[in-house]
Amino acid sequence: MDLSVVIVNYNTRDLLRDCLNSLRPELEGLDHEILVVDNASSDGSPAMLAEAFPSVTLLVNPTNSGFSRANNRALRQARGSDVLLLNPDTLVQPGAVRTLAGALHALPGAVGVGPRVMRPDGRLDLACRRSFPSPGVAAARLLGLSRLFPRNSVLARYNLSYRDPAQPGEIDAGTAAAMCFSREALAAVGFFDEDFFMYGEDLDLCYRLKQRGGRIYYVPSATVIHLKGMASGRQAKAMLREFHRSMWLFYRKHYFRGWRGGLAPAVWLGIKLRHRMVLGWNAVRGRQIVSP
Repeated sequence: MDLSVVIVNYNTRDLLRDCLNSLRPELEGLDHEILVVDNASSDGSPAMLAEAFPSVTLLVNPTNSGFSRANNRALRQARGSDVLLLNPDTLVQPGAVRTLAGALHALPGAVGVGPRVMRPDGRLDLACRRSFPSPGVAAARLLGLSRLFPRNSVLARYNLSYRDPAQPGEIDAGTAAAMCFSREALAAVGFFDEDFFMYGEDLDLCYRLKQRGGRIYYVPSATVIHLKGMASGRQAKAMLREFHRSMWLFYRKHYFRGWRGGLAPAVWLGIKLRHRMVLGWNAVRGRQIVSP
């Protein structure tokens, strides 16, 4: 089989329908399967799938098991040589699937490729091309320096905002909201780390893939629209806590050794302070956002 498409859904029935409709013309002529893992939705998502998309393989979890665990359930039974991960709040633009699949097989050493991910207002979703959050890179982002100096190649390394978004190239990580991977490479690293409930799991996955010598690429000739935060925004406080927990988990897993380990107290304090700052910002603005 050429391609397995994996989508994790949680109470985003209408968005999931739109996502699957955007996929339909992209998959014509491909030997493919679509696996949707539903994390105990209460909005009628399974019934909608059964009625409108009977060919989709639906895996229903009895509880919300988190993004990593739900993805892994589908990945372990996926039959495609390539795996396209999508969030249900994405819209695949014409030609994106074949462009990504072609790049995955053509680019040197590629084990993962990500498209240009756009917000509905035309802005780039900065998560689609990132550097790993080493202490220095993370500090520049947490202190807001990357926002103040988005063209500075040192301070803006996390989101690579100093690079032209129209130019392809190798990156450390994309976003699991829309990425295509070699299933063989994913299996070799054990898929997602299920200690990450939500957020950070894609950074960790790309980190482990690159540790094994794989390469990750940004392919802007493929485009996906990401509405972003449509499920997490309804539980902003819980997701905000999870967002910051994942920061600490990534640091503890990959940087808690040598001189970087000595920075652990400062890193932990910085994450805690940022968490409280965003909580306060949400209260003042009356908006519930997870990642400003």
